[in-house]
Amino acid sequence: MTSHKGGAGIRPSSSLPPSLVAGARAIVTSQDTSEKVRLAYAVSKAWFQRELGLGSPTRDGSMPDRPGRPDKPVLLAPRDMPKRSLTGKSGRLALIHSLAHIELNAVDLTWDLIGRFAHIRLPRSYYDDWVRVGLEEAKHFSMLQDRLTKLDAAYGDMPAHDGLWEAAQNTGNDLAARLAIIPLVLEARGLDITPPMIEKARGIGDEDTARCLEVIYRDEKNHVAFGAKWFRFLCDRQGIRPEPAFHAFVRKHFRGALKPPFNDRARSEAGLTPGFYKPLARLTG
Repeated sequence: MTSHKGGAGIRPSSSLPPSLVAGARAIVTSQDTSEKVRLAYAVSKAWFQRELGLGSPTRDGSMPDRPGRPDKPVLLAPRDMPKRSLTGKSGRLALIHSLAHIELNAVDLTWDLIGRFAHIRLPRSYYDDWVRVGLEEAKHFSMLQDRLTKLDAAYGDMPAHDGLWEAAQNTGNDLAARLAIIPLVLEARGLDITPPMIEKARGIGDEDTARCLEVIYRDEKNHVAFGAKWFRFLCDRQGIRPEPAFHAFVRKHFRGALKPPFNDRARSEAGLTPGFYKPLARLTG
C-alpha cells in the first residue's frame, strides 16, 4: 500500500488543486455547474497522468456537508415533484431535466466518496476506479445539459428534488454503507429503469435522447460493478459476509423499498447477484 501523498515525479500544475482530495473538495463545493464539470475533467486527467498525489482531508480540507449548487433549480421534497414522462415536449423536457439533476448529484456523490474517505488505507486502484466514475458522471451531466439546450431549455428551468444528497449525509461516516447505498441501491436502480426509457425515447423518434441514455446505461454497469467490487473488498477486510452486511446497511440507511422489476441480468453482470437485493424486496416491498 502506498499513501500517494506526493513525492518524486508529481508536479501538479499551478492551475490545478494541489492533490486529488483538494480537487474533490473543489468540485463538490463549486456552485457553478460549468466549473464543476471543468474541474472534474481536469482533476481526472491530472490523476491518471500521475500529476497529482492523493493528499489528505486534514491537510486539504474536509468535505462539505452540502455540495455547492447554483441558485436554480428550486429544490422540492421528492413527494412534491411532478411525475416524469416522455409524453409531449413538456414531459420530455421534465424527464431530461430530472435526469440531468440526478447526474449532477452523481458528480458530487462520487467526488465526495473520493475525498471524504481518503483517510482510510485503500489501494490506488480504488481511486482509479472512482475518479473514472467521477469523470463519467460529469460527462453524463454535460450530455443531458446539451440535450436540454437543443430543446430550447436549460438546467435550472424546472424544480428538482434533494433526496439523493440525503443518502450521502446518512452514510458520511461509513465507507461500506456509502458503497451499499449509492452504487448498489441508487445506481443499480438505474440499470432497472433505463432500458425502458431508451425504448420509449426510440418509440417517439427521439434518437438523440436514446443515445444519451445508452451511454449512461453502459457506464452505470461499470459503476455498479465498482461498487460491488469495493464493497466486497471492505467486507473481506472486516471478515464479514457481504450479503448480510448489505441487507443491514440498506435497512438502516435507505428509505423506501427496493422495487421490482429488477434487471437481473445487468445487475448480475455487474456483480450484484440476487442474494443482495431480492430478500430486501420481499421484506420491504
